[in-house]
Amino acid sequence: MIFCKKCGSILIPKKEGNKTISVCSCGYKSADDDAGKLKEDVKGKSGKIDIVDSEQDMKALPKMKVECPKCGNQEAGFWEVQTRASDEPATKFMKCTKCKHIWRDYN
Repeated sequence: MIFCKKCGSILIPKKEGNKTISVCSCGYKSADDDAGKLKEDVKGKSGKIDIVDSEQDMKALPKMKVECPKCGNQEAGFWEVQTRASDEPATKFMKCTKCKHIWRDYN
């Protein structure tokens, strides 16, 4: 929304010739073409997913009982990463404490 610089009311778009201007009930007119346009700056996505790869990082991870699909070990460390839109649940990554195999858990 655009507000009047004189009285603070909301400006209303109005056609005047071949241009669209913003006008107020107090008589103020704004000829700023970009004033009523919504703009959004999107920063580039990195596309990287953080992977826990050092022993120090592995010690800091919370552990849970889950079977490793590679070696059958019953314990893995886990962490979550927001890989999808913010209204979607985060993706849980698991790392086996024995063979260091990494997999995703979508449950």
